Amino acid sequence: MRNQGIDIARFFAFAGMVLVNFRITAEVTTGGGWGGADVVSDWALDWPAILTGYLEGRAAALFVILAGVGVALGTPAWHLTLRRAIFLFGIGMANMLIFDADILHFYTFYFLVGAAFLSVSNRTLLLVAAGFVVIGALAQALLDYSVGWNWDSLTYADVWTLPGFLRHTLYNGWYPVFPWAGFLLFGLWLGRLKLTRVPVQLGLLIGGAVIAAATELLSQSLIELPEWGDLMGTTPIPPGPLFMIAAGATATAALGAILLITPLLCLIRLELIFVAPGRITLSLYVAHILIGMGLLEALGLLDGQMTSFGIFAYSMGFVASAALFAGIWLRIFRRGPIEALMRITTEGKT
Repeated sequence: MRNQGIDIARFFAFAGMVLVNFRITAEVTTGGGWGGADVVSDWALDWPAILTGYLEGRAAALFVILAGVGVALGTPAWHLTLRRAIFLFGIGMANMLIFDADILHFYTFYFLVGAAFLSVSNRTLLLVAAGFVVIGALAQALLDYSVGWNWDSLTYADVWTLPGFLRHTLYNGWYPVFPWAGFLLFGLWLGRLKLTRVPVQLGLLIGGAVIAAATELLSQSLIELPEWGDLMGTTPIPPGPLFMIAAGATATAALGAILLITPLLCLIRLELIFVAPGRITLSLYVAHILIGMGLLEALGLLDGQMTSFGIFAYSMGFVASAALFAGIWLRIFRRGPIEALMRITTEGKT
């Protein structure tokens, strides 16, 4: 049940990222900025916009935290973690040619950080995770966070130069190492808990929900501060400390809830719908860029042709198709196509 619960959580994180990334793609193409209320005038008034807006950054945070949980449960050797990180860097940089907001190449650096702290104590893990958040906040406060960005088109001008790449990777890109690597370290800590125990699952759900709600309320009272308000928001750009806490707590609550309902899903056999895609999310993530976004572009549906409901429906259709594909694929093969390629290239095994 434990691994199934993690797989199911990974699938829901993937679904959330599909919703967010398809929305971002539509906003960029139609000239909207992050948050996109100007893209379609009614988006701020309908529930797909509210849901997708809340998932911005939080679905990706769950994705990264689950990567840390997976590392903790699998306890891979540091050199295997390094080879996997290099593989993801290549895949991610290729994705960057198509989709600026790719997260995979950032995983290279998250895994390098994780490999450095695999054997430390739980207390040290949490302290180092907090350190990444603090350094990220200091970088946002002391450096020019807007360098490289075109906020109208959400593009990063010099990401393919060394200085631009380093800035983008370390402190002001889509998912910068400072502070986002803190999510992976937090996931390592979570993975050491006894996640099969119901009291632990309840603790994750209740504790995560309370902390997330409290952080959102705190943010509302601090965001108007004249000098520090920009760092007190809970939106992912910039990823200030309150965003990191809120997103991490939301991901924790989501994980707890999914682990709690997994036995029920297994009892009524519904887990089969979610487990298979959760096991090949790397392949599905690449597919949502190449196929999902590619189809939108080929059909000419990114030029203001779709409402928020239309984009939401398309996203859910893609997620359902991905789940169907995964179920069929894993009946024939043991791993997803890109997961198999990574195993061959990093371990020399089929």
